[in-house]
Amino acid sequence: MLTRRLMWIAWPAFLIAGVIEMLLFAVLDPQSLQWFGQPMQWSREAIYTLAFFVIWVLTMISSALTVLLTLSSFEVNR
Repeated sequence: MLTRRLMWIAWPAFLIAGVIEMLLFAVLDPQSLQWFGQPMQWSREAIYTLAFFVIWVLTMISSALTVLLTLSSFEVNR
């Protein structure tokens, strides 16, 4: 059951992270980003990769909270 719940969390988060990243970088050029007033020295691919994983983790947290809210009190307190 744990594996199934992990897939309920990871797979939708992966799909949404891909969509969010496409929308984000459709309007934003990674080379125009600045970090504390300095231009980012990373390649576009590195910024795309980092952004994808950050978005994926954030959407996984959201999905995990949704799964947690669907559990009964008996399952949570076990």
